[in-house]
Amino acid sequence: MTLGQLRTFALVAKLGSLHAAAAHLGVSDPAVSAALAALRQDLDDPLFIRAHGGIALTPGGRALAEYAQDIVGLADKARWEVAHAQTETGRLKIVATAPFAEHAAGRLLDLFTRRVPGASVDVVVEQAEDVASLMLERVYDIALGIRPPVRNGAAHNSADSKDAADVGLDSVPFLRYQRVFVVAAGHPLASLHGPVRLSEFLGRPWFAGPAGIQETSEEGRWLAAQGVVPEIVCLSSETEALAAVRAGEGTMLALGHIVRAEIRSGSLVRVPVAGTPISGLWWASTLDRGRATTMARTLQRFAGTADATAAMVAPGGSRGLERRGPKFHVALWS
Repeated sequence: MTLGQLRTFALVAKLGSLHAAAAHLGVSDPAVSAALAALRQDLDDPLFIRAHGGIALTPGGRALAEYAQDIVGLADKARWEVAHAQTETGRLKIVATAPFAEHAAGRLLDLFTRRVPGASVDVVVEQAEDVASLMLERVYDIALGIRPPVRNGAAHNSADSKDAADVGLDSVPFLRYQRVFVVAAGHPLASLHGPVRLSEFLGRPWFAGPAGIQETSEEGRWLAAQGVVPEIVCLSSETEALAAVRAGEGTMLALGHIVRAEIRSGSLVRVPVAGTPISGLWWASTLDRGRATTMARTLQRFAGTADATAAMVAPGGSRGLERRGPKFHVALWS
């Protein structure tokens, strides 16, 4: 068992695809298969099976995925600390898209600033379409959330990291999420059985956060493919939108891990709309070709560790989003 094999397996487990892991690592599919085959033989466990165009981890694979992420994270941290015994100081300037900032940024960055010596952060929420140009102008050191839209006429493909390189950015996926339609238990849509057509939602209040449904997100691309244009009511936060849904005023495409407990308790009902749940990825993007700051690269790696994932999806209250003037900032605590 080698660190390279564990790194490959951790990435395959996170992305759910051997091909996606190979593309991210810049190696061939057979190279990924060979690394996994060596692990399977060493541990005498199949680790995963092919399922629905991707993979499904075995019980042994799930156990290894936890260890693999921890080991890779520790190795990266050790490598960074050895290479940078004289810790860089200074504030890390972060740009985030609104859903990530509201639901995960505070917890991720609170943990990061406690784990990494000398780290301090300032986070601002910008429109997704502005992120790439702001990064290239060095207004920010790292972008978190939706992958910055590709410039210069290149086609966007969330499975191909080459597009980000075309605009001078290195984008790494670090958290998979799902969006589901939810309504209050007493809402008329709560009694519908699937698959429910999206047309059922037309003419009904549909809530979202301040960014609405971003065109460059997976849910935005899914909605564009449906051929309908619902009227979406944008509120000051997704938390406020969810409060309106709880009050029986309408529906929203909510993050699955945020509403999981309420769906289990029955206070919210997931409407089984055809084509949902919608799976997406949150990305960490820095300048490419060695132009990123050391602290930005450290955060990019840290975001994909098991501890960071656990912090971001933990249940509970606000992640610290607040408005200051025309922009949103993330307020951290320690």
